[in-house]
Formats: sequence, structure tokens, C-alpha cells
Amino acid sequence: MRCLTDWSVTNMKNVYGNSITVTLFGESHGEQIGAVIDGLAPGVEVDMEFIRKQLNLRKPHGKISTQRVETDEPHIVSGVFEGKTTGTPICILFENSNTKSKDYSKTKDLMRPGHADYTAIQKYHGFADYRGGGHFSGRITTPIVAVGAILIKALQKKGIYIGSHIRKCGPIEDRRFEDYTADIAKVNDLIFPVLDEKAAEKMHNYMLEAAGEGDSVGGVLETVVTGMPAGVGEPWFDTMESMLAHALFSVPAVKGVEFGEGFGFADMKGSEANDAFEIQGGKVVTKTNHNGGINGGITNGMPIRFQTVVKPTPSIYKKQETINMATMENEVMQIEGRHDPAIIHRARVVVDSMTAIVIADMLALRYGTDWL
Repeated sequence: MRCLTDWSVTNMKNVYGNSITVTLFGESHGEQIGAVIDGLAPGVEVDMEFIRKQLNLRKPHGKISTQRVETDEPHIVSGVFEGKTTGTPICILFENSNTKSKDYSKTKDLMRPGHADYTAIQKYHGFADYRGGGHFSGRITTPIVAVGAILIKALQKKGIYIGSHIRKCGPIEDRRFEDYTADIAKVNDLIFPVLDEKAAEKMHNYMLEAAGEGDSVGGVLETVVTGMPAGVGEPWFDTMESMLAHALFSVPAVKGVEFGEGFGFADMKGSEANDAFEIQGGKVVTKTNHNGGINGGITNGMPIRFQTVVKPTPSIYKKQETINMATMENEVMQIEGRHDPAIIHRARVVVDSMTAIVIADMLALRYGTDWL
């Protein structure tokens, strides 16, 4: 009989997916970060230029982003031959070169409010890499975007398109998606993904104002997926909503996800919330899409629509109250280093990528891994 200790339950699980799995590894200031994709069908095109384009959407740009700029050149070391997947595991690596670890060594015993410093110590008994947030850093979203780019391209060839924009930042709101085809194409080419130009300018200035105060802001992303067939999703525990929420809540700083009208349903009556069915051109559609393209956890063929809440960047330059884990005393700290006053514009492509990972996995579960 084996005796279990507290150490035996310390299990680090960094794998998502059923038919198509994605494993993440690395730390913010380690030598490399990366991902392994397993279960992807052979013959899927791997467009390196498209991967670089998607990675560029995640990179910091201008004064509303961190000044830490990495090359983010993807190195695919397995699973791809002559531009196509072989069907074996794909390993994608990224070098970390622009690090300033000394910014973190000074405050390694101080628990940064809003970060995973304290929880990481509790889970990993003080052995976690604290530099730049270690494995909990937004830096680890880089390989997610690379994986997502491969799957986004594969889904597009099946007529499935994904797009997100900043719906809200502070008190400033963008318009909703209207013409899905045109709006998705538009935001997917924008570094700052806002549909209305005046709203974009106001949001940008709002972020700059927060940066000038040593503070940060959050916001809401609206995402739409078009071209999804009806009948995808498993009842109860592996519904389309639950699997998307599972993956989206893995993205650092995501604190809320709602589908369709979401919490707005609380203010509606059933006669307002229900989506009436009709036949258009021989196809079953709904007149409205309050439920976000999902009924009973299964896609109904209408566009999937959801919103994701991204909290303000926890790294701010204002003085904050905290604790010193070495002395077990209360202290006041002021964070140094290079940080984003807002990450929502960079998080957009991460949300798109996570969405693509889930959609591809759910489609493979429904139709088989060779479907893509």
C-alpha cells in the first residue's frame, strides 16, 4: 500500500483536447516556450506566412503595449514535411531572447496582487519559476496562436470563419457584428480590432490615459464563428459551450464568458429569448440568434456568438499593498519592468486561436480526425 503525501497530488496538466490535443510548455524567461499538437490529420496545409501574420497580431504595438518585443519566429521541428502535416505530433518552438529577469529577482518574495505568484507557491511548494510570471505568463499564449493559425486556416478551407473585436473597453463601446462575412474579414486584418473608427480612437486614448496614470484597463471581446454545421457538441459535460468556456478560461486574464445574450437573458421573457425557426432556401435557420448558435449544448447551424471578459492587466506601476513570503510581514510594493496598460487587443488573436482549437477538436470528435 502506497502512502500518499501532499506532494503526490501536485499534478501539472497542460494538455487540452480529445481527438486533437494541444500541450503547452515553457516559462516566460526560460530558454524556449512551445506546444505539441497531436491527432491532427495528415495533409493539412501549414502556411508559415499566415502563422507569422497571426503572431504579429499578438505582438506588442505602440505605447499601449509592453516594450518587451520578441522575434516570435516559429520553429516547427516535427510533424510537418513539405508544407503539410504528416499526421504525427507537431512540435513548435519559440526562443525567449528579450528577457530582463533582474526586474523580478528584487521582488521575488513579494506577492504581486492579481497575479498567480501566491497560488503558484502554494501549488508547487516554492519551486515555480517566478521570473515574468513563469508558466503563468501571457507569454505562453504565443504557441497557442501558432497552433491556432494552423487550425484557423484548415477551418477556413471548410468554410468556417472566426473573428473577434473589442466590444467594450471601459465606458467605450464598439458596434456589434452586423455583416458577419465583411466584419470578420475586416477585424482579422486589424492590429487594433475595433469595427467603428471613432470608437477605436476613443479606446486607444483611454488606454494611453491609464498608462499615463501607471494603471491598466480591461474590456470585452465579442467573437463570432460562421459556417458551423448543426449537430456538433456532446450533451451535458462536453457541450459546445462547456468546451469553449473550458479553453477560454485557460487564457490568462479571462474572467468571464457568456454565450448569445448571456446574462442579458435575465431581463428577457421566453417570448423574447426564443429563436423562431424557419426555412430559407431549403435550409433550417432561426429568425434571431439570441442563443448564440447553440441549443442543448449542440450547434444549430447559426453563427456561434459569445463574449469574453478580459480583466485589467494586473501589473501596474502604482503602489500596492501585499505580503512578503520570506518575512511573513505586510509590505507595500511598486512593480518595475515592462508591462501592458491593456492586453485586450493582443488577447483577441489568442481567443480566436483557442476557439479554433476547440472547434477543430469538436469537429474531429463528430466526424473523425481526417475531416479537416
